[in-house]
Amino acid sequence: MGVSPLQNALARYMPPAFVPTVSHWLTEHEVEVRITRSRQSKLGDYRSPQRGKGHRISINRDLNPYAFTITLIHEIAHLHTFVQYKNRVKPHGEEWKREFQWLMGHFDLDRLLPQDVALALRHYLRNPAASSCTDPVLLTVLRRYDPQVPGVTTLSELPPRSLFRLGKQRIFRKGDKLRTRYKCLEISSQRFYLINGLAEVEILKEREA
Repeated sequence: MGVSPLQNALARYMPPAFVPTVSHWLTEHEVEVRITRSRQSKLGDYRSPQRGKGHRISINRDLNPYAFTITLIHEIAHLHTFVQYKNRVKPHGEEWKREFQWLMGHFDLDRLLPQDVALALRHYLRNPAASSCTDPVLLTVLRRYDPQVPGVTTLSELPPRSLFRLGKQRIFRKGDKLRTRYKCLEISSQRFYLINGLAEVEILKEREA
């Protein structure tokens, strides 16, 4: 058998060793897969059949191969959970967690992933959350494999009192750490905001404020 168009498409975004199994899961349920532009609110989503449409999954195109793979399998776990339970269970309840763990169990993570990603992912799989973005260890490790953008870093990496831009316009000064967040002063409004240390920010110089 030759390589399917779906396998060819997936191979552009994820490690090749994952492609045959993931492609099989998608094909057996006739899932419509859409690779989308970057979305700040989510990395991917699953939609159950409705209004004449079948199962649909969308994934952000700008994810690195390991983040793309984890996110896609996360959404396939939603698909499998819906097939078994319909809407009778919570979206990220115990049923989804077991399904996600079971799907990931098909792969030799230590062989197929970089050591740091495999270690962080195994820790995350002990109790998967609604998104890999909510796990600070896994998110930090996955970001090591993102394309490097000059002048952009995480808030936690900035020196104290540094100026930074968050989003397109808002400029802040980094303040004290309060657990996982930093108390930061927005320059224009002179109001304080708590910002997660894992937030990606643009480094600024004093004259840019």
